[in-house]
Amino acid sequence: MAYQALYRVWRPQAFLDVVGQEHVTKTLQNALLQQKISHAYLFSGPRGTGKTSAAKILAKAVNCEQSPISEPCNKCSSCIGITDGSIPDVIEIDAASNNGVEEIRDIRDKVKYAPSSVKYKVYIIDEVHMLSIGAFNALLKTLEEPPKHVIFILATTEPHKIPLTIISRCQRFDFKRISAQAIVDRMKLIVNELGIECEEKALLAVARAAEGGMRDALSLLDQAISYSQEKVTVEDALSVTGAVSQDYLNKLAKAVFEKDVVGGLEALEDLLFQGKDPSRFIEDFILYFRDMLLYKTAPNLEESFERVLLDEPFELLATHFHTSHIYELIEVLNKTQQDMRWTNHPRIFLEVAIVKLCQSDRQVEQQNSNEIHLLLKKIDYLEEEIKSLKQNGVSSADDNTQSSQAKQTKTQRHTRRGFQAPVGKINQILKHATKANLQNIKSNWGEMLKRLVHQQMRSQAALLNEAEPVAAASDAVIIKFKYEIHCQMAMENGKFIETLTNTLFELNGIRMNLIGVPEEQWLIIREEFLHSQSNHSEDEEMSSNEEPIIAEAKKLFGADLIEVKD
Repeated sequence: MAYQALYRVWRPQAFLDVVGQEHVTKTLQNALLQQKISHAYLFSGPRGTGKTSAAKILAKAVNCEQSPISEPCNKCSSCIGITDGSIPDVIEIDAASNNGVEEIRDIRDKVKYAPSSVKYKVYIIDEVHMLSIGAFNALLKTLEEPPKHVIFILATTEPHKIPLTIISRCQRFDFKRISAQAIVDRMKLIVNELGIECEEKALLAVARAAEGGMRDALSLLDQAISYSQEKVTVEDALSVTGAVSQDYLNKLAKAVFEKDVVGGLEALEDLLFQGKDPSRFIEDFILYFRDMLLYKTAPNLEESFERVLLDEPFELLATHFHTSHIYELIEVLNKTQQDMRWTNHPRIFLEVAIVKLCQSDRQVEQQNSNEIHLLLKKIDYLEEEIKSLKQNGVSSADDNTQSSQAKQTKTQRHTRRGFQAPVGKINQILKHATKANLQNIKSNWGEMLKRLVHQQMRSQAALLNEAEPVAAASDAVIIKFKYEIHCQMAMENGKFIETLTNTLFELNGIRMNLIGVPEEQWLIIREEFLHSQSNHSEDEEMSSNEEPIIAEAKKLFGADLIEVKD
């Protein structure tokens, strides 16, 4: 007889052999013993978890000559006939290739006939979600009220594609992914029966590569046995599954910790030379650091590890990595994995990722250095402020700040007409304003906006997008806002004013008072100031041509009451 694959030879023939689905098998066994068999079942779950096998076992149990029993005897003619497929009353249908209305109508027409060999006629419809809408509609009424001698068992990997009207007429059982340890225990039983030597770590590698499917695990084990010589080793299992050896993962993780870019790239080159798939490698590396994070936070959950086998090098490396560093590494690897899906050159992204991982600490150090530099600048500013307060005889900086804020609030108090700019202060600044002071402020304006964004004041910085400095004296600056509401929001925000003042001090080395003015008011104030300055100049010129006695008389009695005659 031709060779049969392991998953066919070792297909479960009793509920006891269905691994990892005790919540399903126990319920079905109790229903068999109590003779509470439903007319329709829905088995859903991932591939290779025992759905079809459980359906066949249930078909044997309800038709066993020893029934009611919790397990089929597998010795009577009914059990043997159902196992080898010689009994026509147990019909297994693949819905992927028989998904039309005609096939379902044929079933509907034949269900009324009594079984010829056993007690129940059992229809097992695999991948039932592949049926068309018309086929589901044809099945609907039959599924709801079939003859007493008919049982329907529907199996699917995608239950969300099945109409709710079908699901509501069935007893639903959800099969779950089988744990790695349960798969290993089953494979141990098989290799012991076959007399094949196999390392336990090799079985664990195969079980994790199967991702919870027993059929996939047995297929991979079959390949590993054929690939190996006398004994199935971890290297054989990794070669068959395409996974990366943990020695290489440890070597790369060590290179990342030691910031050894050359060592990391050499290990990656060696892996790719062996034919490892870049996408599979980066997935293994993500799972490696995921398991490391899990090991550091919950070391007792070894069963939850996806990729790592606990060994001395891994445990030693785990003590060196900080959890925050692992978060950063996983984020970089995850971003690289997404980029690799949309490129024809995944190797380049992989090499760039290794370089980034090896330099990640340097970036953190550079960021810390920048933060220290900013703190030193703030210290210099505070020292200068204290020195200035001592020279002016002010005992408390808080008193000075509070008084200035009170004055500012008083001058900027808005009436029913809206925000009113302090005209007197603006005129005073304009009298002492120079072009050089204004150019100095404007040259640092862009850098100041960047620093506000860096200090997490994006909403406040947005107020300055439509603002600009229009005049500046040695200790004050006038900022024109395009919209009155923006000016009011900015000038009434004490924290914003303080941050803006400090930032200008860091850039210019001078503490500046800030005066805000809406654009409409600014145009009027500036025009009035220029007009007053022009009149003042004319008066001074006229006064300079008058005799002293006439000028003194006008000053005492007013120009209107004085008439000068030669």
